[in-house]
Amino acid sequence: MRISIKSLAVLATGVAVLGACQHTTIGSSGATAGSNMAALEASQTQSMINLKDVLDASTANIPTLTAVGYAVTSSQPGRSESQKRLMAIRSARMAAMRDLAEQIHGLQVDSNTTVIDLVVQNDTFRGVVAGTIRGARTVRINPTGADTYEVVLEIDRETIGYLLQTARQTV
Repeated sequence: MRISIKSLAVLATGVAVLGACQHTTIGSSGATAGSNMAALEASQTQSMINLKDVLDASTANIPTLTAVGYAVTSSQPGRSESQKRLMAIRSARMAAMRDLAEQIHGLQVDSNTTVIDLVVQNDTFRGVVAGTIRGARTVRINPTGADTYEVVLEIDRETIGYLLQTARQTV
C-alpha cells in the first residue's frame, strides 16, 4: 500500500481521534437528530478506517516531505543590514515550517459569503494551519535576488517512518 500525504495527515490527527470523544449538539427535530448522529458516526468510522490503513501500511513507500519558505530582507526589523538578513532567514524558515505543517496536518479553511438580493456583498476566507513539526532539517539557505532569502526544509522518510512506527506502538 502506498502512503500519501493525505494519509500522513490522517495519521497525525488519527491518534487524537482514538483517545478523544467528540460531542455534538443536536437540534430538537427527531429527523435532524438522527441524520446528524448518523453522519457523525459515519465520519468517525471512516476516520478510524483511514487511520488503520495508514498504521497497517508498508513504510517502503513513504515520501520525503520538502517545503520552501521565502522572506524579504528590507521588511524585517533590525538596526543593521546583517541583523535584518538574519531575521529574513528566520522568517523564511518559519514559512517553510508552516508549509510542512500544512502538508502533514492539512489546512483548515473558513469562509463566509454574504449575498443580498442575489448579489455578493462580502466574500472572505481564512486558512489556519496548526501542528507540531519534528525532525525537519535545513537543506539550504539561498539569497534569491538582492532582497529575498529562500529556505528549504525536509523531513526524510526515515524520520516519518520512525514517527509512524511510534504511532503504531501507541495505538
